[in-house]
Amino acid sequence: MNSNLGKYKLVFKPFGESGVLIEWPKKIDKNILTDIREFVHKNELKKIKYIIDINFVYSSLLIIYDNNLTTYKKIKNVLLKLYDKTDFVENKQRLLWNIPVCYNTKFGIDLQLLASEKKCTINDIIDLHSSINYTVYGIGFLPGFLYLGGLPEKLQYPRKSIPRLNVSKGAVAIGGDQTGVYPQNSPGGWNIIGKTPISIFDIDKVNPIEIQPGDEIKFYSISLMEFAEIEASFKNGFYNLKKVVLND
Repeated sequence: MNSNLGKYKLVFKPFGESGVLIEWPKKIDKNILTDIREFVHKNELKKIKYIIDINFVYSSLLIIYDNNLTTYKKIKNVLLKLYDKTDFVENKQRLLWNIPVCYNTKFGIDLQLLASEKKCTINDIIDLHSSINYTVYGIGFLPGFLYLGGLPEKLQYPRKSIPRLNVSKGAVAIGGDQTGVYPQNSPGGWNIIGKTPISIFDIDKVNPIEIQPGDEIKFYSISLMEFAEIEASFKNGFYNLKKVVLND
């Protein structure tokens, strides 16, 4: 494809002793996400030897570099030229991942609260939450935590003022205008509406998480019995997440 890189005014900032923080306009926007993904892909193709790691969430990109091999000023100039350069960039494949969720109130301990606050039924919440394709805008505050955009306004609800001390791994929750899956047991203040029986993050794997920024997530509802069956199948290594290639 012909790259659209260079259409945004970027802000560059030093980040610690060996990082460059690059900021796009501060908003959740698919065009900005596409621009960042293209820029990351160009960096990967360029194989700049002193770049150690690249990570981004929403409209911010962090590049970690070896400060024994270059300086902030030099790498900033290299990145600016790379961003402004218009050339042919092949699309990086995007995937749609289908994730099973049991919305039974055994797991969805905040469903009744949300239904009451939203003046609707629990089934209304489940039907709407599982009808959307959510875009992955980044991975972060916990390793493997997906920042998902696209939550309908009808489902948006503030985080809890006092977080729970422990939210179980696999909990599917809503916090403000976002929804997500807790990749591990941790404290958390989001409103829990269900649980998935599979793990999306495995630190023991060479590639701990297959889902990447730019991919999309679709949740689908399962029963308690299906939850137990899928959980057992996953633990025994017989379950693979359903995924399809998105045509851009």
